[in-house]
Amino acid sequence: MMSQLKAIIPGSELWPKFVRNTSEQFEARLVNVKVNSSPSLLFNGMNDSVLPVAVAHGEGRADIPQAQYEAINSANLNVMQYVDSHSEPTDLYPLNPNGSPQGITALTNIDGRFTIMMPHPERLFRASQYSWHPDDWEEDGPWMRIFRNARVVIN
Repeated sequence: MMSQLKAIIPGSELWPKFVRNTSEQFEARLVNVKVNSSPSLLFNGMNDSVLPVAVAHGEGRADIPQAQYEAINSANLNVMQYVDSHSEPTDLYPLNPNGSPQGITALTNIDGRFTIMMPHPERLFRASQYSWHPDDWEEDGPWMRIFRNARVVIN
């Protein structure tokens, strides 16, 4: 929905349209993403994190022409990408459930106040929401960080 509002969100001119998944079906699973360096306030301090995240969408493929993708990357607006087992961005299904180029799955605007994303980190903010997690995780999962970052910005 947020990508449809880009005309009224300053600094979001490079945001793509999101269209039907390449698979032509609703996709729901746990996949890995890598957080890139960006001005996104939600992802502050999470650069280079590779984390499991839930996806659940039928229209998650970013429709991005190559020139627009290059502009997004040069402006550091590419917040997150689906990655393979080597933490490299991937176009391969089912690791990239929607078929977005280079696994792009989250973007921010120029000042980082607005972030759009297709995964659902809000479904995995507690360690107990995972079927398995490392023993050193306590009550909070790694996605709790985006909520704490939001709170810092609001205060």
